Amino acid sequence: MKNASSSPVRTAAMAGLFMLAAVNVFAQPFTRAAPETVGLSAATLALATADLQARVDAGDIAGVVAAVVRDGQLVYAEALGMRDIAAGAEMPFDALFRTYSMTRPVTALGILMLHDEGLLDVNDSLQTYLPQFADQQVMVDAAGTNVSATRARRGDITLAQLLTHTSGLGSRNSALYRAHDVHSYDQSLAQVVDKVAALPLFEDPGTAYRYGLHAEVLGRVIEVVSGQDIETFFEQRILGPLGMSDTVFYVDPARAERLATVYRPDASGQLQAHEMESIPVTEPRALASAGVGLVSSTMDFLRFSQLFLDNGQIAGEQLVSPAVVRMMAENAVPEALLPIGSGGYWRGSGWSLGGMAVVMDADTYSHTVNQGEFWWDGSAGTRFWIDPEQDMITIIMAQVSPAGGNGFRESFKTLVYDAIE
Repeated sequence: MKNASSSPVRTAAMAGLFMLAAVNVFAQPFTRAAPETVGLSAATLALATADLQARVDAGDIAGVVAAVVRDGQLVYAEALGMRDIAAGAEMPFDALFRTYSMTRPVTALGILMLHDEGLLDVNDSLQTYLPQFADQQVMVDAAGTNVSATRARRGDITLAQLLTHTSGLGSRNSALYRAHDVHSYDQSLAQVVDKVAALPLFEDPGTAYRYGLHAEVLGRVIEVVSGQDIETFFEQRILGPLGMSDTVFYVDPARAERLATVYRPDASGQLQAHEMESIPVTEPRALASAGVGLVSSTMDFLRFSQLFLDNGQIAGEQLVSPAVVRMMAENAVPEALLPIGSGGYWRGSGWSLGGMAVVMDADTYSHTVNQGEFWWDGSAGTRFWIDPEQDMITIIMAQVSPAGGNGFRESFKTLVYDAIE
């Protein structure tokens, strides 16, 4: 691995159930098969479809796309409801969704690729690559916004701490970051990261789990080390090789008719179109957000997920090493910082270097999961689960805010697992 004192500039220079007709127009690496061939009950999966349709009918969600892959075979694929209610447009299977925090695992994979190649080490200090973080202070009151009340930092941030949300950085929606316009789409990734570095930490590195703006900083590290902007790096190193042709920061006119509308219930419970961000994804913008910026499709995230069940291979080629697969899948939060939360599944979850939650105690979850399953979701109603024990991927995509949608994702996951024979 690269010595922590190596120059980043030098480093950069180095470099009703499964419907066949619904999916046969899309290039994808999966064999299509009936559920029974991989040990799933078609009748129970039909109940999962019926439950999703009931959620659409009840107005919990406007529309949804869901899929299941087991043993590398696509055995369930459904698109239900509406992509755009006002336009009368039904939800297509190849609909595009704002994935928000499901962007983070893609960025984490980029960092681990560079680690795999010896261009960085996840245990390196962040200031090796971004010197502006060298003198960062710590807030005296983590709940406040008084940036003049700070103290000296104890210890330096490592890349691993950024990957596991234990660096001391805060959320993009925190009062401190909002007060200083840290995360706005009219500035570049470099400008966002410079603003983060100019503000104090919420606590010392390595002392607490705080879900936050880490992926933006990691995205900037990728740019510095690779010598490429984040969009180019993603396309050349991850999206292109995996065939994720619909995973983009900007939805161009050719794709716009497949973009699902985000909805929010009004006071009477009726779904109304809702703009979650001040600049829609159909307009070019300065910030390619490495934390929350990607739009994607169900098939694309199936491709991404299958990489880890196939031990880093795609179409017979080794894209990443088995070691990287383990880093993506296994908890990396130190035992002293567990549990990472006090409520619900947070009490029974760890966090991997791959930007995903890891099931450590399945009993804390309100829906069916297995020990060692790793997963994450987005704040507009998307979620994916990767289960090594069952060799299975379950994914569900909708666009609703708040993302809960009356538990449609959890209910679907449980019904899918009820189908295991």
